[in-house]
Amino acid sequence: MEIYKDLSNPKSKEFEKLLNSQFTKNKNLEEGKVITGVVNKVTDNFVFLEVEGLKSEPILDINELKSMGMIDKAKVGEKISVLLERLEDKKGEVLVSASKAQKIQGWDKLVEAYEKNEPIMGKITGRVKGGCIVEHIDTGSLMFLPGSQISDKPLKDISHLMNEPQKFALIKLDKVRGNACVSRREIISSFKKEDKIKIIEKFKVGDIIKGAEVKGYSSFGCFFSVNGELDVLVHLQEISYSRVNHPDEIFNIGEKHDLLVISVDKEKLQVGCSVKQLSPDPFEQISNYELNKKYKVKVVKIMDFGAFCELQPGLSTLLHSSELSWTKKNVSAKKMFKVGDEINCVITEIDKEKRRVAISHRLTIENPFEIFEKKYPVGSEVEGVVSNKNDYSIFLKIDNLDIDAFLHCNDLTYNANGEEELLKYKNGDKLKVKVLEIKAAEQKIRVGLRQTKPDPFNWFKDKKIKDTITVKIVSSDNKGLVVRPEGCEMDFIIKKSQIAISSADARPTRFTGGERIDCAIAEMDLDKRKVSLSIKLLEEIQNKDAISKFSSPLSGKNLPFSSLSKELEKKDKKKDE
Repeated sequence: MEIYKDLSNPKSKEFEKLLNSQFTKNKNLEEGKVITGVVNKVTDNFVFLEVEGLKSEPILDINELKSMGMIDKAKVGEKISVLLERLEDKKGEVLVSASKAQKIQGWDKLVEAYEKNEPIMGKITGRVKGGCIVEHIDTGSLMFLPGSQISDKPLKDISHLMNEPQKFALIKLDKVRGNACVSRREIISSFKKEDKIKIIEKFKVGDIIKGAEVKGYSSFGCFFSVNGELDVLVHLQEISYSRVNHPDEIFNIGEKHDLLVISVDKEKLQVGCSVKQLSPDPFEQISNYELNKKYKVKVVKIMDFGAFCELQPGLSTLLHSSELSWTKKNVSAKKMFKVGDEINCVITEIDKEKRRVAISHRLTIENPFEIFEKKYPVGSEVEGVVSNKNDYSIFLKIDNLDIDAFLHCNDLTYNANGEEELLKYKNGDKLKVKVLEIKAAEQKIRVGLRQTKPDPFNWFKDKKIKDTITVKIVSSDNKGLVVRPEGCEMDFIIKKSQIAISSADARPTRFTGGERIDCAIAEMDLDKRKVSLSIKLLEEIQNKDAISKFSSPLSGKNLPFSSLSKELEKKDKKKDE
């Protein structure tokens, strides 16, 4: 096969012209445009079209025509509009779509109707979440009808509207996504709007509507029908002076009530009404009540933060959870009361500007902390039961007062470690304690167990600093010695640095435990219960006394400490000089 590189000869140019002419016979043959094809062949699965200017026959799937309701077009000689998607795909075939062509043609008509603000004819074909699907009768395009746009009044059943040709208003078009939204309500309202304006012009603020019928409820209020020609709203706050959770607590469908017109909006064509304003305001009766006086109230609503109560029908008050009990913290009103209960309360606040009344239940009960203070003043002893404990304290339940007294671990014993002593006690143990502090206003009571026993620290009352005492060594470690003075029940620590003057002698390992030795009181503070003992201090005192009495170093060797002979030698040298 011979390949020619030269394409400039006349025969090559003529061949190129013939090829280009195959795609330019019909100037409308552009990808993305809607064209018309004539059916020239029909099989069981496909429909073959003839389009002038195309090098091959476009093929349509017969199922596509069935889904579009155009199966009657599957006949030789019938014309079908299709969208030319590709002039030639990878297989060399022409790609067309009848459904896409229908959607494009239908969309153009919808855009035209939307721009001219003209209604379109459609029929509701099915229900979906949030509304219905509407089919455009002229083009078959599908549109969305929101539930709120079906009618100007709530409809429980729309079966009578299904598949019925009717007018719809185009209220929204999304040209990018190709979505359309329609409204039946707007068509209906347009006929009623002029009539509704005339009806609303009849009302003015202050008018009383007689015998309005309860039509429906919502979470924010109740709807009433006025003579069957106008629906008005009574907001939840305008139903009653009492607290109302939902309109069905007060009204029943079909009941008739008088209404007071409180607002008229001619632009939105709305009329607002009130039921409660037709009766006297119960808050005007608040002058009949006094602060700090006990009254019986009725529980009408229980919340997480307290309860709402009524002094009289319509006159609500707040009972906060902090005013429920003297002794229980974070108490829930649900555990103490139920709706409908009548309880005693004291009015603690009346704010006429904010229309607010606050009450207290605990003020009707004597403060148990004040009772305790009268019965058990500071310094007296009382018996309690361990009700709870934590890492550093015990709580004691006192008598039948429902009071918990606080007992810190440091107030358990004089001798042992407080936290270790705390482990010995459990819930239910009975303890006799001494009252150390009472703060009735803060609801606090502090007690102590060790204060009920003699204080072993009193052993030091007749002692003073530098006094010599005899102690028994309890134990020793690298930090020093644990000792107990004879006749005393408390243990003290002699630090390693206070064992001896000489560092060689200041070794705790010299002692095994059980030895009796003398030491001196280095520091003492009776108020702070603090005492420091020192063997080193005693050695210094004895050395000083020995030096003043003896001049020969030999006499110092009779003492238990080797440092004394050195001190005597220094003294003799000074004499010789």
